[in-house]
Amino acid sequence: MNPVGAAGEGAVTYIYRPSLLGGAWEFKLTDRGLDWSAGNKRGRVAWRDVRRVRMSFRPVSMQTKRYMTEIWLEGAPKLEIISSSWKSMVEQERLDDAYSAFVGELHRRLARAGTTARFEQGRNPLIYWPGLGVFAAVAFGLAGMVVRSLQAKVVTGALMVAAFLALFLWQGGNYFRRNRPGTYRPDALPAELLPKR
Repeated sequence: MNPVGAAGEGAVTYIYRPSLLGGAWEFKLTDRGLDWSAGNKRGRVAWRDVRRVRMSFRPVSMQTKRYMTEIWLEGAPKLEIISSSWKSMVEQERLDDAYSAFVGELHRRLARAGTTARFEQGRNPLIYWPGLGVFAAVAFGLAGMVVRSLQAKVVTGALMVAAFLALFLWQGGNYFRRNRPGTYRPDALPAELLPKR
């Protein structure tokens, strides 16, 4: 099944499975608005009823290159569009091209409709800044352990902690760099929050 494609004149669809056991989520952009279905729930939202859109980088253990676009609507539940889909018990499929194309078209249609929606990027500041503080504290703690291990001439231990610190800085730094809170315009999507095409 192709996760994105034409669905009639003026319509574009995107389909993904957020969990292995649940039903597929389907989104359809039409000239009138956004049609969505999630299992047995479905709805239609006019472009004027989109209140907020947030793009973020959301890696998980089985999918380290995972992106999410959240949409808050008037009179409907929050919708989540994710760049990967469950394929089997042990495999998630990346939908990079389909996701980028759909999210780009979503923003074009919102802009064309003259939306008053707020466009946010990254994580919520109330989550991001305390998380960044914890990340920095752990990084400094690990760096201190490397120094203490070298002072005690425990080179093997220092190397192991240093290797873990490097991995921690690489993964965590990438997460916090991409998810810095801010806003963007619908005609200038943040490149760090879209899969590389």
